[in-house]
Amino acid sequence: MASEEKSLNFIEQIIEEDVKSGLSNTKLRFRFPPEPNGYLHIGHASSIALNFGLGIDYQSPVNLRFDDTNPEKEEQEFVDAIKKDVEWLGYTWAEECYASDYFQQLYDWAVFLIKKDKAYVDSQSSEEMAIQKGTPTTPGTDSPYRNRSVEENLDLFERMKNGEFEAGTHILRAKIDMKSTNMLMRDPIMYRILHKHHHRTGDAWKIYPMYDWAHGQSDYLEQISHSFCTLEFLPHRELYDWFLDQIFEDNKLRPKQREFARRNLSHTVVSKRKLQQLVKEKHVNGWDDPRMSTISGLRRRGYTAASLRNFANTIGIAKRDNLINVSVLEFCIREDLNKIAPRVMAVLDPVKLVITNYPEGKEEWLEAENNQEDENAGFRKVPFSRELYIEREDFLEEAPAKYFRLTLGKEVRLKNAYIIKGESVIKDSEGNITEIHVTYDTDSLSGSGTEASQRKVSGTLHWVSIKHALEAEVRLYDRLFTDEAPDSYKEKNFLDFVNPNSLEIVTGYVEPSLSTAQNEDKFQFQRLGYFTVDKDSTPSKLVFNKTVGLKDAWEEKGKKEENSINNSLKEINKYFKVETKADRIAIESAIGENIKNISSFSLLQNSLKKNINNNKASLLFSQFILKYSNWKSADFEEEDIKKLYSMSLKSESTYVRSKALLNLRDIESENLRNQFDDEILKLYSNPPKNASEREIEILSEMVKK
Repeated sequence: MASEEKSLNFIEQIIEEDVKSGLSNTKLRFRFPPEPNGYLHIGHASSIALNFGLGIDYQSPVNLRFDDTNPEKEEQEFVDAIKKDVEWLGYTWAEECYASDYFQQLYDWAVFLIKKDKAYVDSQSSEEMAIQKGTPTTPGTDSPYRNRSVEENLDLFERMKNGEFEAGTHILRAKIDMKSTNMLMRDPIMYRILHKHHHRTGDAWKIYPMYDWAHGQSDYLEQISHSFCTLEFLPHRELYDWFLDQIFEDNKLRPKQREFARRNLSHTVVSKRKLQQLVKEKHVNGWDDPRMSTISGLRRRGYTAASLRNFANTIGIAKRDNLINVSVLEFCIREDLNKIAPRVMAVLDPVKLVITNYPEGKEEWLEAENNQEDENAGFRKVPFSRELYIEREDFLEEAPAKYFRLTLGKEVRLKNAYIIKGESVIKDSEGNITEIHVTYDTDSLSGSGTEASQRKVSGTLHWVSIKHALEAEVRLYDRLFTDEAPDSYKEKNFLDFVNPNSLEIVTGYVEPSLSTAQNEDKFQFQRLGYFTVDKDSTPSKLVFNKTVGLKDAWEEKGKKEENSINNSLKEINKYFKVETKADRIAIESAIGENIKNISSFSLLQNSLKKNINNNKASLLFSQFILKYSNWKSADFEEEDIKKLYSMSLKSESTYVRSKALLNLRDIESENLRNQFDDEILKLYSNPPKNASEREIEILSEMVKK
């Protein structure tokens, strides 16, 4: 291996062991095998980096093979997009291959299996097959067509190929073992009839091979030494090997399938089906929408190939699936753009600033450093004049002591320019500030070396000269989903977590040096974040996409929400100690407000689940979650909700029982409420000694209802 010093991951260890066991380095060959039924996403980027990275490390060829066996979903558009993505990531494939290149050979091998009585044509309906196949805990039963003669199978299979039958009337199945503990080995389907136009073979074929039949045989034909798949293909390995057993010749290299864990990314989805749903239902504006987890979307948003390769290397290869926080990906792009992105000034929420003692009509072109992280980046000239735009949030008329931006009577520095002092404001009829008037220190020009220029002030603001500023459309992108794992909940549709604020479009103003910016050019808008030029941009209308902020605002928000939960749990103990109803209402109101402001469903669900125990404070807190969160009981796991109500109604505390009864009274599921009728009746018939008047009142109301 090229780099013996580094520690090897388990994939590299497999290869090293095979080489030590006699596999020649010259026989090593890898592949990246996408299905062209959608655009590649961030998960594919990791797989691409793995396979092509192995090719680089071992100086071995890597094929790009399209597993194009399903003409119902595959298109040339997706083939072209995949090739573009792989090239953009910086990789070169040895051969461009297609499973459709092997359709004739796969057919011939299928005929060979029929002749060996290892495959047969089945004419059952899909419903009949599902019953006949059994379950993971019960064995399957033989198809009534399993013992067709070789001659009849050959005849039917050829007629299937010739298009004589409708789709669904016949399939070809391998004859393996209907009692296997591996469901995939119970006579798996090899071919199905599809009267669909294929993007490469046209209408030549009326039958198409299934993935399991095509994949391993394609590896074999290309003499791939190691076929790496994600963990969901682990059960397929037995079938992969069985198919190879039927056709393998001793003078050929036999491929080896091994599996690694899928690396899921938080606050996104990487299922092609779900990505396609987002596109079709117009939650996003196409496969390359900058909010999408597709490589095309990330590229358009401003991610670099280097940042995605670094991300893949950072998360590494593992044997278990896990969820990678998207902040890791954002760290990788910040790290890369910090080195390469020129610093420029832009104002996205402008308010006019007038330097009253600056001569009217005067303008200066001041020197500004392009990137302090790159000594070769040089300097540029930015225009300065009497009237500027600054960010509205950078001024407060009356500011607290630790406010480090502009306010009346205090000084701040304008980046690359002068020190200014707030003097007065002009407001419109509704009290909104329309102009800020300041004065400047004429001797304080940044970098001039004067005593005034070296004076320390509380803050530095970015700005643009109004006279010279260029108007731009700025698309402020945020995470597409509000929850870290939007497609992981049994009771929820992933679309319920689409972030309504994932895109905000504003009109901003940028310095004139950006007039020649081209598609995918990247910049740091000082103090605001990293931005890239969108493909919609024209010389007459600049369009920028926000790539990422300078800081991780979501991490800060997440910590704040976790602290809110923890503080509420501490406060709830007081609920049982205070003596008056007013005090209890005040505590509940404060906790309820905290819960309402928590946007993370996973945090709420985990908090609810964790607090279903015999502690009265914990149970009450979980009941508060049901009452005050923005989610319904049906959104949480049904098993948890049932357990919570069961334990709450048996609680020693009348307050817990009362809150549970009130939540049950108002619950949206009548069926769930009815499941607790017996317990409610029992409480009503024989109230606990400590039952409050309010609890008795609620019980009476519910029983009579």
